[in-house]
Amino acid sequence: MADSLRDQLLKSGIVKQVRDEKRASQPPAGKPAHTPFHKQGNKPVNSSAKPGGKPQHPPARAPRDGEIDLAKAYAIRKQAESTERRQAEQAAAEEARVKRERKQQIQALLQGQALNKKDAEHARHFEYGGKIRRVYVDQAQLAAINAGELGVVQQGGHYLVVTRAIAEQVRIIDAHQLALLAEPGSSGVGEDGVPDDLVW
Repeated sequence: MADSLRDQLLKSGIVKQVRDEKRASQPPAGKPAHTPFHKQGNKPVNSSAKPGGKPQHPPARAPRDGEIDLAKAYAIRKQAESTERRQAEQAAAEEARVKRERKQQIQALLQGQALNKKDAEHARHFEYGGKIRRVYVDQAQLAAINAGELGVVQQGGHYLVVTRAIAEQVRIIDAHQLALLAEPGSSGVGEDGVPDDLVW
C-alpha cells in the first residue's frame, strides 16, 4: 500500500520534469559539451570572434620605447611638409610684394626724368644681367656717362639715361635696376677706346 518515494514522484510528474531539463542541458549525442580546440591543428578557438562573422585580428603590438608607429610618423611628416609649403608661399608672396613696391617707387622717381634723345646716334655699350647692352646717346651724354655724371637705369625693358642723383636714388631703392654708373672723375674709357665697365 505504501508506495515508494520513487513511485510517488513519478506519479506526481516531478521526476519527468527533472529528466526533461537534464536532457536539454546535455549536448547532442556524439558531440562534446565544450571544444576549446579546433579539430585541425589543435589551435585554440578565437573567443573574440563575432557570432556568424570572421574572427577579429589581435590588437596591434604597442610600440616599444623610442619607436613611433608608421601612421604617427606619416602624420608628423605631412604636417611638417605642410608647414614648410605654407612658409615658402608666404615668403614668396612677401618677396613679390616688396618687388612690386620697389618697382612703383622707381617708376614714380623716373617720371619725367629720362634724358634719352630720339635722334641720338652714339651707342654706349655696357654689361648688364650677364649680357652686353646698349643705349643711344649724343656726344655730350656719352662723355657725361663715361665721367660718371649721368647713369643708366633699366625700367620696363628700356634703358633710361638719368642724372647721377636719380641713379643714386634708384641704387638705394633697388640696386639691380641700376644698369650703369661710372665712378666720378674717371674717363670711363680705356686707352683702347673700350669702356672700363666692359673690360673683364
